[in-house]
Amino acid sequence: MEMIEIEAFVVIAEAGSFTRAATALHVSQPAISRRIELLERELGAPLFERIHSGVRLTDAGAAFLPHARRVLATVRDGAAAVHALETGESGVVTLALVGTLASTGLTVKLRAFREAHPGVRLRLRTARSDEVSVLVRQGDAALGLRYFPDPSASVVSLPVQDEQLVIVCAGHSHLVDLASIEPAALIGIAWIGFPTGTGSSGEPFTRVLEQKLCQVGLDGQEFIAIDSLTAQKRLIEAGFGVGMLPASSVDEELRLGTLHVLPIAALATTVPVLAIHRHGGYISPAAQRLLTAM
Repeated sequence: MEMIEIEAFVVIAEAGSFTRAATALHVSQPAISRRIELLERELGAPLFERIHSGVRLTDAGAAFLPHARRVLATVRDGAAAVHALETGESGVVTLALVGTLASTGLTVKLRAFREAHPGVRLRLRTARSDEVSVLVRQGDAALGLRYFPDPSASVVSLPVQDEQLVIVCAGHSHLVDLASIEPAALIGIAWIGFPTGTGSSGEPFTRVLEQKLCQVGLDGQEFIAIDSLTAQKRLIEAGFGVGMLPASSVDEELRLGTLHVLPIAALATTVPVLAIHRHGGYISPAAQRLLTAM
């Protein structure tokens, strides 16, 4: 089994087409088809089936894909290890992070790292928390920044900071004019948050919300489940309810006045922000320094 065969398989699986994969790898389509034929012969099973729009994985292909990705990630780790020995302060560090974290003090730390290590190229990729973990596990990012620990044994989670969650309502809500806000003022008002039972990266936020509402006697309130942070903010702005959101995610709306923070001490809480890296994966000196800086 050759590395070029495994690479061809992964690229085809991601591109969904032999033609697009051949273009990405700068080889001819017959050449990439031959690589897959040899791989299928060695594995003893077809890996793709042709469909009108291209190809899709067979059951055997789907079973082989995560292992193939890990092989490529391990090879990239090895190449990075050799490269780090040769270059020292130079190199590339890819950091995947949840987009809202760019509005926190972590941005200052990233800027300070870049200024202190001008020879290191820092590549940033934004994604949801679960997507950040996927990028790290596959080796597409050396480090990640996400909310809540990753439960997978293949990922190491290190605490970085806690971020405040704030209760927000529409800027035109009658709640804005109240002299003081107690939890009881929210009785009968719907809450907007992430759905549960879906395994999405937003689900832990709803678990925190449910716990806080139970503590102040607001459990049982109407709940509108929306699996999009942006959509949640738009519904809250329109007056459909209130929400508990990361403070960094509502900076722009608070500046524009379309959202308003309700200072309810009994509902004050924070969520953990963690840096993650692949368990057993190689961490270059530059990546290690970035990890320390964060």
